Amino acid sequence: MSKAKASQFHQHSPNLPHADTSKESWETSEFNVAHWLIVEDDKGERKYPLGGKVYSIGRESNSDIHLCSMFVSRRHATLVRQKRKDGSCDYQIIDGDLQGNLSANGILINGRKLPAPNLKNKLAAQNLKHQDKIVFGAGVSATYHQLDRQDKRTDKQTGSLDPLDDITLIDPGMIDLDN
Repeated sequence: MSKAKASQFHQHSPNLPHADTSKESWETSEFNVAHWLIVEDDKGERKYPLGGKVYSIGRESNSDIHLCSMFVSRRHATLVRQKRKDGSCDYQIIDGDLQGNLSANGILINGRKLPAPNLKNKLAAQNLKHQDKIVFGAGVSATYHQLDRQDKRTDKQTGSLDPLDDITLIDPGMIDLDN
């Protein structure tokens, strides 16, 4: 990531009331949980392991998580890692950017529109939970995953933390549609 891009997206924003983007948060965050964002858009499915403090999401080619669709804004959303009181971390999704510029169409999380900003909450934001489904626009969605690294693949010390490891693919030619 270029220095210009890093400085653009990794600055603390006074409008972000709950985000802890300090160096201490990054160094003391828990590493027993893997955070993933699985994106589906016009390019198909892509898997993004999350570990950084801030991610830009949108149609703009230099977005940290690029969405390939004309139905999303150039800077549609922002993911911000937060440290909880118990020392663990999670991610918050913000409609638009950290400066309060909203996307054109908003965000749906589990079928509900992200609430608009108000006097108390200057940004349209929501903490993400395991398996939250995020819709950015027609045909463009993502699913957020939190996986406990110790529970995953206990029979092997190494292996992928990919949440879709256990999926079996079926060749459409193997299915008899006449029955």
